Amino acid sequence: MLKAIIFDFDGVLVDSEQFHLQAFNSVFAKFNFQLSTQEYYERFLGLSDKELLLVVAKERKLSLSTQQFEQLLQEKAIAFKKLASTQATVYPGVPQFLKMLADNKIPLAICSGALLPEIELILKGAGLRNFFDIIVSAEQVKYGKPDPEGFLLALKLLNKKTNQKIEPQDCIVIEDSHWGLEAAKTAGMHPVAVTNTYSADQLKPADKIVANLGELTFADLQTLCC
Repeated sequence: MLKAIIFDFDGVLVDSEQFHLQAFNSVFAKFNFQLSTQEYYERFLGLSDKELLLVVAKERKLSLSTQQFEQLLQEKAIAFKKLASTQATVYPGVPQFLKMLADNKIPLAICSGALLPEIELILKGAGLRNFFDIIVSAEQVKYGKPDPEGFLLALKLLNKKTNQKIEPQDCIVIEDSHWGLEAAKTAGMHPVAVTNTYSADQLKPADKIVANLGELTFADLQTLCC
């Protein structure tokens, strides 16, 4: 039985992945290299900022102190905020989809590798913050997707917030990447993919794949949890 839905953020609710790449490249420019769009989407999109910087620093042999590492993360966050605060857009159909779920009293959460201030900034600017009972961001988990830690934490917090007993099989996850879909599967939840970022053939772990959230009816969602 459908009792909750957990959303990824970037690439599902808002079109902001490109700004993460631009923000990282503004930081990497001082080291005289850039990540290509293809490399970012193929290798790094599912990672948190910290995880991405750890991988890149190791591969590019950047000798960073702990202080330098944290400074680069801060610079990236500032660059992203400047871009997202003026340019991030909500995907078509998202507000209507969220309203449909709210009308049916379905508890909603976000589980994202983005930072909480970034998520809050965009949600509030788009007028969507009140739809979500819980937000799990990169700061709250030790392991990012495809590890299921974030989804399981979101479900735990939803149960506490709503005073319900929602099991993983009662929960749908909406994602745009195979990392997130794998995490949802491992958590025992029902993954739905939206092709905002990757093509359908790259989203095989999903139970259902749609081009946009406007395609999903409430009956579709209920069927997935039967």
